[in-house]
Amino acid sequence: MFNDLNGFIAELDKRRELARISEPVDPKLEISAVIDAASKSPNGGPGLLFEKPTGYDMPVAANLFGSESRMSLALGVEKLDDLAGEICALTTPQMPKGFLDALKMLPLANRLKDLMPKTVKDAPCQEVVQQGGTLDAIPILTTWPEDGGPYITLPLVFTKDPETGMRNIGTYRMQVYDGRTTGMHWQRHKGGAQHHRVAERMGKRLDVAVALGPEPVLSYCATAPMPEGLDELMLAGVLGKRRVELVKCVTVDLEVPASAQIVLEGYVEPGERRREGPFGDHTGFYSLADDFPVFHLTCVTMRKSPIYLTTVVGIPPMEDLYLGKASERIFLPLIQKTLPEICDMHFPAAGIFHNYVLISIDKRYPGHARKIMSAVWGLGQLMFSKCVVIVDKDVNVQDPAEVAWIVGTHVDPARDVVITQGPVDDLDDAALLPAYGGKMGVDATRKWPSEGFVREWPKRLKTTEAAAAKAASVLRNLKLQK
Repeated sequence: MFNDLNGFIAELDKRRELARISEPVDPKLEISAVIDAASKSPNGGPGLLFEKPTGYDMPVAANLFGSESRMSLALGVEKLDDLAGEICALTTPQMPKGFLDALKMLPLANRLKDLMPKTVKDAPCQEVVQQGGTLDAIPILTTWPEDGGPYITLPLVFTKDPETGMRNIGTYRMQVYDGRTTGMHWQRHKGGAQHHRVAERMGKRLDVAVALGPEPVLSYCATAPMPEGLDELMLAGVLGKRRVELVKCVTVDLEVPASAQIVLEGYVEPGERRREGPFGDHTGFYSLADDFPVFHLTCVTMRKSPIYLTTVVGIPPMEDLYLGKASERIFLPLIQKTLPEICDMHFPAAGIFHNYVLISIDKRYPGHARKIMSAVWGLGQLMFSKCVVIVDKDVNVQDPAEVAWIVGTHVDPARDVVITQGPVDDLDDAALLPAYGGKMGVDATRKWPSEGFVREWPKRLKTTEAAAAKAASVLRNLKLQK
């Protein structure tokens, strides 16, 4: 695992997965155009390091997590599916059968202590301290032509619940209004928004700290759909196999990752709102302008030679696809603790996370698919799922084309489609009302007589294993198959 962004960039360079761009490129629209084109290249394109952004001395890094191999590298695994095994081992306690079994379980018990972060006195992110500093030296991108302004797009925003002291870390876009103020895009369903609501109810100013470019595992964990009340730093401890180091901020009562490149300290006043947006979003459309809280900067701390880490979202596929894929793999075993009949799930790139959720199940009783739909709509951020498709366990949900074929052949719309209403993503512009709209469930499982299907269900075409082996041999000889 990598202790900081610098080590990760060096390793990508070594593996020839980093493109260094030495010619000047403008942070206003030009850098984002390069990132967009690169992310749509085969396999996600390379990681990018813009060494001379026009008008700035600070390099810009982007698309570092923009492939499955780089996302796996950032999380310390060979492939993302390996994450499921680690999470499953940690969340499946087993009673020891004897003294030797108990000894074997000691390493797991010791690992539990590594979930909690620790505070250090000195940190790379505080090599330079600028109380009363500004954002002017940071090459913050304007990503799309009609954006309301430059946006910080990959921040780790730290807040604490004013009543309980519970920490939240989230990735919320921040529109730059001037050198000392930004928007804070706290959507109503997010943890940061809840802390702000509590602070406003109490009439209190809310301290906020923003970490830019921390160790790679933290950039992922801030985007993870963690259940409310669970600390993202605990997830980072599990994935990183070590305690995350934090340092106290200079001007606010918060702790931030010691590994960060840049830290912005400040506050949000109760009751203050300012127009934010529009913004070219991960939906592939501009999210509309609206009123959001305002972040006031009190201090900037940074490394002596910082790198500004950013991302660009837009029409998929883009870098956020691979962050979402990591969540899909990490949270599958946790969901299976509640719903063990789920075999696999997939969020297709074109579905931009919430629009399509494909799930395969081990069907056990009539109406089972409908039970899974209801469970999904009541499960954390899966509540935003607009269209949930349920198939049998022999269908590969990682192949959307196969799922589409099964839906086309297994679904009678009059019988198998469920329409309901509930919470939807704030960015769903097609919804009936803001954050409230329709949802659809599609039961594409084979139907049983106990579900009213009285005819014989047709068998799926499948060749014999011997014939398949012969075909593979012939195709290899023709160099049509590896």
